Amino acid sequence: MNRAITGIIAGLAALGLAGPAFGQAGLMTGGAQALPPITLSSGQPLAEEPYELEAGKYYRLAIQSDGSAELAISGAEFFRNVWVNEVVINDIEVRPLGIDSLEFDDEGEATITFIPIRPGRFILRIPGTTGETQQAIFNVKG
Repeated sequence: MNRAITGIIAGLAALGLAGPAFGQAGLMTGGAQALPPITLSSGQPLAEEPYELEAGKYYRLAIQSDGSAELAISGAEFFRNVWVNEVVINDIEVRPLGIDSLEFDDEGEATITFIPIRPGRFILRIPGTTGETQQAIFNVKG
Protein backbone atom coordinates (compact mmCIF):
# COMPACT_ATOMS: atom_id res chain seq x y z
CA MET A 1 0.00 0.00 0.00
CA ASN A 2 2.84 2.37 0.93
CA ARG A 3 4.52 1.61 -2.40
CA ALA A 4 1.28 2.41 -4.28
CA ILE A 5 0.95 5.81 -2.57
CA THR A 6 4.59 6.61 -3.30
CA GLY A 7 4.01 5.69 -6.96
CA ILE A 8 0.94 7.92 -7.21
CA ILE A 9 2.79 10.89 -5.67
CA ALA A 10 5.76 10.32 -7.99
CA GLY A 11 3.43 10.17 -10.99
CA LEU A 12 1.66 13.39 -10.01
CA ALA A 13 4.99 15.12 -9.43
CA ALA A 14 6.18 14.02 -12.86
CA LEU A 15 3.06 15.55 -14.38
CA GLY A 16 3.57 18.75 -12.40
CA LEU A 17 0.39 18.15 -10.41
CA ALA A 18 1.86 17.92 -6.93
CA GLY A 19 3.47 20.46 -4.67
CA PRO A 20 2.77 24.14 -4.14
CA ALA A 21 2.71 25.01 -7.86
CA PHE A 22 -0.50 23.03 -8.38
CA GLY A 23 -3.45 25.37 -8.77
CA GLN A 24 -1.46 28.60 -8.92
CA ALA A 25 -2.40 30.82 -11.81
CA GLY A 26 0.80 32.82 -11.52
CA LEU A 27 -1.06 36.12 -11.21
CA MET A 28 0.27 36.94 -7.75
CA THR A 29 3.68 35.28 -7.85
CA GLY A 30 5.50 38.35 -9.21
CA GLY A 31 4.06 40.81 -6.71
CA ALA A 32 1.45 43.50 -7.10
CA GLN A 33 1.99 46.64 -9.15
CA ALA A 34 1.81 49.61 -6.78
CA LEU A 35 -0.64 52.33 -7.77
CA PRO A 36 -0.45 55.96 -6.63
CA PRO A 37 -2.31 56.24 -3.32
CA ILE A 38 -5.78 57.66 -2.81
CA THR A 39 -5.67 60.46 -0.24
CA LEU A 40 -8.62 61.27 2.00
CA SER A 41 -8.23 64.84 3.18
CA SER A 42 -10.88 67.47 3.77
CA GLY A 43 -11.32 69.56 0.61
CA GLN A 44 -8.52 67.83 -1.32
CA PRO A 45 -8.78 65.67 -4.47
CA LEU A 46 -8.75 61.88 -4.01
CA ALA A 47 -6.49 61.16 -6.99
CA GLU A 48 -4.41 63.23 -9.39
CA GLU A 49 -5.60 61.41 -12.51
CA PRO A 50 -7.61 58.33 -13.54
CA TYR A 51 -6.07 54.92 -12.92
CA GLU A 52 -5.43 52.90 -16.09
CA LEU A 53 -5.60 49.17 -15.27
CA GLU A 54 -5.72 45.87 -17.12
CA ALA A 55 -8.11 43.06 -16.28
CA GLY A 56 -6.27 40.05 -14.88
CA LYS A 57 -3.29 41.98 -13.46
CA TYR A 58 -2.45 42.23 -9.77
CA TYR A 59 -2.46 45.69 -8.11
CA ARG A 60 -1.80 47.28 -4.71
CA LEU A 61 -3.63 50.47 -3.74
CA ALA A 62 -3.02 52.43 -0.53
CA ILE A 63 -5.85 54.57 0.80
CA GLN A 64 -4.49 57.18 3.19
CA SER A 65 -6.36 59.54 5.51
CA ASP A 66 -4.73 62.54 7.16
CA GLY A 67 -7.42 62.67 9.87
CA SER A 68 -8.61 66.16 8.92
CA ALA A 69 -12.20 64.86 8.77
CA GLU A 70 -14.11 61.64 9.24
CA LEU A 71 -14.22 60.41 5.65
CA ALA A 72 -15.22 57.25 3.82
CA ILE A 73 -14.65 55.94 0.35
CA SER A 74 -17.23 53.75 -1.35
CA GLY A 75 -17.70 52.08 -4.68
CA ALA A 76 -19.84 48.96 -4.73
CA GLU A 77 -19.57 48.69 -8.53
CA PHE A 78 -15.76 48.86 -8.34
CA PHE A 79 -15.58 46.23 -5.60
CA ARG A 80 -18.01 43.91 -7.44
CA ASN A 81 -15.75 43.93 -10.49
CA VAL A 82 -12.44 43.16 -8.79
CA TRP A 83 -11.25 40.16 -6.83
CA VAL A 84 -9.91 41.49 -3.52
CA ASN A 85 -6.99 39.45 -2.23
CA GLU A 86 -6.68 41.30 1.06
CA VAL A 87 -7.11 44.57 2.92
CA VAL A 88 -4.29 45.41 5.32
CA ILE A 89 -5.02 47.80 8.19
CA ASN A 90 -2.39 48.34 10.91
CA ASP A 91 -0.58 45.12 9.94
CA ILE A 92 -3.84 43.15 10.22
CA GLU A 93 -4.67 41.27 7.02
CA VAL A 94 -8.35 40.86 6.19
CA ARG A 95 -9.47 38.59 3.35
CA PRO A 96 -13.05 39.71 2.73
CA LEU A 97 -15.77 38.12 0.65
CA GLY A 98 -16.96 41.58 -0.30
CA ILE A 99 -16.47 45.28 0.39
CA ASP A 100 -18.77 48.23 -0.12
CA SER A 101 -16.79 51.00 1.58
CA LEU A 102 -13.97 51.89 3.96
CA GLU A 103 -14.37 54.63 6.57
CA PHE A 104 -11.60 56.48 8.36
CA ASP A 105 -12.51 58.09 11.69
CA ASP A 106 -8.93 59.26 12.19
CA GLU A 107 -5.55 59.32 10.47
CA GLY A 108 -4.51 55.97 9.01
CA GLU A 109 -3.93 53.79 5.99
CA ALA A 110 -5.55 50.74 4.43
CA THR A 111 -3.89 48.86 1.59
CA ILE A 112 -5.95 46.79 -0.81
CA THR A 113 -4.48 44.20 -3.16
CA PHE A 114 -6.78 43.19 -5.98
CA ILE A 115 -7.19 41.88 -9.51
CA PRO A 116 -9.72 43.56 -11.85
CA ILE A 117 -11.89 40.83 -13.35
CA ARG A 118 -14.02 42.81 -15.79
CA PRO A 119 -13.24 45.71 -18.13
CA GLY A 120 -15.09 48.97 -17.64
CA ARG A 121 -15.04 52.36 -15.93
CA PHE A 122 -15.44 52.19 -12.16
CA ILE A 123 -15.46 54.89 -9.50
CA LEU A 124 -14.50 55.11 -5.85
CA ARG A 125 -15.88 58.26 -4.24
CA ILE A 126 -16.57 59.98 -0.97
CA PRO A 127 -20.23 59.12 -0.23
CA GLY A 128 -22.68 61.99 -0.75
CA THR A 129 -20.36 64.00 -2.99
CA THR A 130 -20.73 64.78 -6.68
CA GLY A 131 -17.57 66.77 -7.43
CA GLU A 132 -15.02 65.48 -9.91
CA THR A 133 -12.18 65.82 -7.38
CA GLN A 134 -14.03 63.71 -4.81
CA GLN A 135 -13.76 60.55 -6.89
CA ALA A 136 -11.08 58.22 -8.18
CA ILE A 137 -11.74 56.78 -11.63
CA PHE A 138 -10.50 53.32 -12.65
CA ASN A 139 -10.45 52.55 -16.38
CA VAL A 140 -10.02 48.80 -16.76
CA LYS A 141 -9.10 47.46 -20.18
CA GLY A 142 -9.65 43.82 -21.19
